[in-house]
Amino acid sequence: MAREPVAKKVVELLPMAYSAAAGPLEATITGNDIAREHVAVDLLPVATGTIQPTDVQFTPDGSTMLVLEKKGKLRWFSTTDESSGVVTEIPVKIASEEGLLGLVLHPAFEDNGLFYLNYVIDEGGEDVSVVEEWTSSAADMRGQVSASRRILSLVQPYANHDAGQLQFGPDGMLYIGWGDGGLRNDPKGSGQDRTSWLGAMLRVDVDHPTGNLPYSIPADNPFLSDPDTRPEIWAYGLRNPWRYSFSPDGRLVMADVGQDLWEEISIVPAGGNMGWNVREGFHCFPPEGSCPGPDDLIDPIYEYGRDEGNSITGGYVDTSGEEKLNGLYIFGDFVTGRLWAIDLPQTGAPTPRTLGRWPILPSTFGRDTLGRVYVADFGSGTIYRVQASGS
Repeated sequence: MAREPVAKKVVELLPMAYSAAAGPLEATITGNDIAREHVAVDLLPVATGTIQPTDVQFTPDGSTMLVLEKKGKLRWFSTTDESSGVVTEIPVKIASEEGLLGLVLHPAFEDNGLFYLNYVIDEGGEDVSVVEEWTSSAADMRGQVSASRRILSLVQPYANHDAGQLQFGPDGMLYIGWGDGGLRNDPKGSGQDRTSWLGAMLRVDVDHPTGNLPYSIPADNPFLSDPDTRPEIWAYGLRNPWRYSFSPDGRLVMADVGQDLWEEISIVPAGGNMGWNVREGFHCFPPEGSCPGPDDLIDPIYEYGRDEGNSITGGYVDTSGEEKLNGLYIFGDFVTGRLWAIDLPQTGAPTPRTLGRWPILPSTFGRDTLGRVYVADFGSGTIYRVQASGS
């Protein structure tokens, strides 16, 4: 058997062996966090019973919380009573980091009922990531839903680094972030290969299909005039963006999972080279190598090392108006259960605040229509609202 199929099979068989620390749901302050400002928060359970949650979204009217499960279910939870149910279930591949991974509602969802899913399936013997448009018959997502059309698909060479986030920007365009394809060290060089969607952030217009495509390329995409770059690419040099969101001022804030040493948060500009696999965080990759200077690569705005965590999970800016959290970008580490909050200055480095280390596996975050931030525990399946203590 050739080396690549063996490597692919090894990745598929690797277990997800992470487990949260046992004990009551209380935060501890340890390590570097001791010297940081501490914003005391409570994690208030708002939903239980999900299995390995991967995304949390809310309908525009605020009546329904939507939760994706890695194994293929899209669930709904009422925000006004204790009712819940299953919207739909998709037969997905679930090896390693595959599964049902991303959900976003169309900006005009209340009028057109459109939403979009990102998931991994077996298609012709290959692992394929699919971004698909769906239609809901009800504004609360509790009616009939059906798949409308495939927007795009991408063959995944390995079962890890599938990313899976979907977001509409304030410009109405759909942003699709892909990992580098997996394994280790970016063996296919995808991060710096602009002829591939792997390792790139795409930006497409799903409202105006053109030609044979179910979308059009926005006229201001940065590489339209470059024959050596896929025109859908907005930025490149990504390893495994988990996850990204837009700040209130419209900036794209991305958390990119590191390999051996550094986890990072970046502001992603049009045409930006985010560094992988030339750099990991602010540092050359491999560490003993050399890499282009900051004129060629976009520096992250924040990083942390293996003394603090092993796998970053990006979140959202709290826009609730609550004094202690409002305006802060809340994120966490999937392995250690640490939660942090940073400001997002236009220039200079942000100031990290600790929200404590919790006995959870923060797999994804969400934000409701009131601007409050939620965190999902991959281990217990509980969804929590992050609330400043005493609020």
